[in-house]
Amino acid sequence: MRAILLGGGLSLLISLIGTRYAIKVLARRGYGQEIRDDGPTTHHTKRGTPTMGGLVIILATVVGYFTAKLITLQMPSASAMLLLFLFVGLGVVGFLDDFIKISRQRNLGLRSRAKMIGQTVIAVTFGILALWPGLEDDRGQTPASHHISFIRDYEAFALPTVVVIVLIWFFVTGFSNAVNLTDGLDGLATGCSILVFAAYTLVNIWQNSQSCAIEAGPKCYEVRDPLDLAVIAAAITGACFGFLWWNASPAQIFMGDTGSLALGGAMAGFAIMTRTELLLVIIGGLFVAVTLSVMIQVSVFKVSRASGAFRSVFRVQPGHRVFRMTPLHHHFEMLGWEQVTIVIRFWIITGLCVATGVGIFYAEWVAGIG
Repeated sequence: MRAILLGGGLSLLISLIGTRYAIKVLARRGYGQEIRDDGPTTHHTKRGTPTMGGLVIILATVVGYFTAKLITLQMPSASAMLLLFLFVGLGVVGFLDDFIKISRQRNLGLRSRAKMIGQTVIAVTFGILALWPGLEDDRGQTPASHHISFIRDYEAFALPTVVVIVLIWFFVTGFSNAVNLTDGLDGLATGCSILVFAAYTLVNIWQNSQSCAIEAGPKCYEVRDPLDLAVIAAAITGACFGFLWWNASPAQIFMGDTGSLALGGAMAGFAIMTRTELLLVIIGGLFVAVTLSVMIQVSVFKVSRASGAFRSVFRVQPGHRVFRMTPLHHHFEMLGWEQVTIVIRFWIITGLCVATGVGIFYAEWVAGIG
C-alpha cells in the first residue's frame, strides 16, 4: 500500500512541475498544435498551443513507479513491466504522429495505415508476451488469460491463442483511438482518464486483498500481480492530475496523440490483466460513446450516399449527418454549449459510468459470498 501512495504522489509532483517546464521548452521550440480546418471555428484561437504534453504524463508515471519500487525495496513484476511496455510503446507511436504534424506544419501526422501498423505491432507484442507460459507465476497464472471476462474469467471454455491476441488487439487499438477521439476540448480526456484509472486503482487493490494467492475461496480473484498494477494505476492517476492543472481551460498545453494513445492503451491493458475486459466498456462508457458517434456519423453518411433504398426507408437526403459534427463533444459545441460546460458534464457522465462499473464489480463479490 505504501508503494501505491508513493507512486501516485511522486507522479503528481513530477507531472505538476514537469508540465510547467515542458510548456516553456515546447513553446520556445515552436512545437505548437495544428488545428483541423473543418473543426469548430472557436478552436482556431488554440493554434500554436504547445502539444506533446503526453511525454510528461508518461515520464512522470514511469519515474514515479520505479522510484516507489526502489524506496519500498520491491522488484517490478512481469505484469507491471508489460503494462509499462504497452503504455510507453503506444506513447512512442503517438509521439511520431505529433512530431510529423509539428515538423510539417499540418494537422495530419502519420498516415492512418502507418499509425495502425504501429498500434498493431505494440498490441500484438503485448498480447503474445502476456500469454507466454514463460511469464507464469508459481500458481501458473500469466498476465492475461485465454478466457472471456466481465468481472472475472468465464471458465466454461478457453479461446485459442490466436483469437485472444485478436481480441487484445481490438481492445488496445479501440481504446487508444477512443481516448484520442475524446481529446478535443481542454481537460476533457485528461479528467475522464483520471476517473477511469482511479477506478482501476481500487479494482486492483480489492483484487489483491481477495486474491486466490492469499486465501483460496469461491469468489477469490485469479489474477497476477494486482498490487503492483495498482501502483501503476495510481501513478497514471497522479500524473494526469498534475497535467490537468495546466491542461484545464484555457489549456496551456495539450497531451497530443503522445498522451491519448498511451492512456487509452493503458486502460485496455488494465482491463485485460484484471480480467475485466467487458467491464471496461461500462467504466469507460464515455469513451465508447464518443467513438460510436464517429462510427455512426461516417456509416450513415456513406450509406445514405450509396443506397437509394436506405434514403427511402429513413427519408433522408444523400450524405445525411446524424450529428452536426463529430466526435460527440463537437456536436454540443455546434449546438451552442460552452466548452467548459461540455467538459464538466462529460466528466459527470464518466463519473457515473465509473461508479456503475465499480458498483457492479463489488456487488458481484458481495452477492457471491452472501
